[in-house]
Amino acid sequence: MTHGKIRGRSVTVPALARVEGEGGLEVVVRDGQVTDARLDIYEPPRFFEALLRGRQYTEPPDITARICGICPIAYQMSSCQAIEDACGIGVPEPIAALRRLIYCGEWIESHTLHIYLLHAPDFLGYESGLHMAEERPELLQRGLRLKKAGNRLMEVIGGRSVHPVNVRVGGFYRAPARSELRALTGQLEQARQDALETVRWVATFPFPDFDRDYTFVSLRHPAEYPITRGRIVSSQGLDITPGEYDQHFTESQVPHSTALHSQLDGGTYLVGPMARYSLNYDRLSGPAADAARDAGLGPTCTNPFRSIIVRAVEVLYACDEALRLIGDYQPPDPPFIEVPPREATGFGCTEAPRGLLYNRYQISADGAIADAKIVPPTSQNQRIIEADLRAFVSDRLELPHERLTWECEQAVRSYDPCISCAAHFLDLRVQRT
Repeated sequence: MTHGKIRGRSVTVPALARVEGEGGLEVVVRDGQVTDARLDIYEPPRFFEALLRGRQYTEPPDITARICGICPIAYQMSSCQAIEDACGIGVPEPIAALRRLIYCGEWIESHTLHIYLLHAPDFLGYESGLHMAEERPELLQRGLRLKKAGNRLMEVIGGRSVHPVNVRVGGFYRAPARSELRALTGQLEQARQDALETVRWVATFPFPDFDRDYTFVSLRHPAEYPITRGRIVSSQGLDITPGEYDQHFTESQVPHSTALHSQLDGGTYLVGPMARYSLNYDRLSGPAADAARDAGLGPTCTNPFRSIIVRAVEVLYACDEALRLIGDYQPPDPPFIEVPPREATGFGCTEAPRGLLYNRYQISADGAIADAKIVPPTSQNQRIIEADLRAFVSDRLELPHERLTWECEQAVRSYDPCISCAAHFLDLRVQRT
């Protein structure tokens, strides 16, 4: 690990690592008080919303999948939902169930990547997942088994695990046979056991005492843990449809970020596993709820460092849910329904591994996309990350330089910000007088 120099009164992280993308961090201290904390996102903007304008309404599932190689399903499902909403179409339940199943695969592989390779090394004192594997190879082997199970599920349904090609507006180009999915049962049962062991393992980590008073936001469904559908709710009483999103959530540009900052009715809020879990604990499967309780979690979680436990619980839930869906699976016939275009605006929200993902599409009568809006989870979480860092660093300015560096790394990675993949460590400069 490399570290910066001690200068003046600021904490500077020029390049975040073991997160996805290009960003930095600066915390300013004056007269012993933290006066500012910034998550500097300097990765060049990618202009996906502008790129979609003028394209045909059938194209977003393939285009938006390229936004993220780790969670392409989230973008495909949210775009399909918004386009189908604009066209006044609801897919039959067998198609909806198959969408939920492929999304389970993404939850498994994405959460597992974060737990084993990006975040767990912080708690155990390893520089990276590879260093951890040198001394504890069985840990990485378990993590790779889990991730492979999620990837395989996405591959069988989606045609491939990265940027799947089988998803389309109205459903799928091809529905897998029952035998193809049931062939995954053994691998998923092993994954369920690996997920349970993961929950027990991460529950033993040393967690800083850092509980916060969050406004949680997630989807909520009357009968299921939210993945592909539901109303948007908050811990402060918000309860709206995706079509009402723009009436409550606003975005603004700040000088230090190429990603827009989001607010809920003028306030800061949190999306992601902790919000989803805290607003939907009663929707977990029995084994997942039992594992959460045994790991020391209550019906809510307000310590971002303990979010690694919540992610492990969600991996266990996704394994349970995938096995249930495969057991009940009847191939949709046909695998898609026709979705004729019409002039309208549609809205879609799903729960990406990192939290609520909002899509809005305006479509013309000939099927051309007139306007598109995509609000990813990390954009929504930027403000709360900055607020939490301000509070976290305030009580730790007297820590030795190396320890402060380590804990700042942990703090950022607790939120699993998705910018794009990076392969180096934080370089922290602490400026003191």
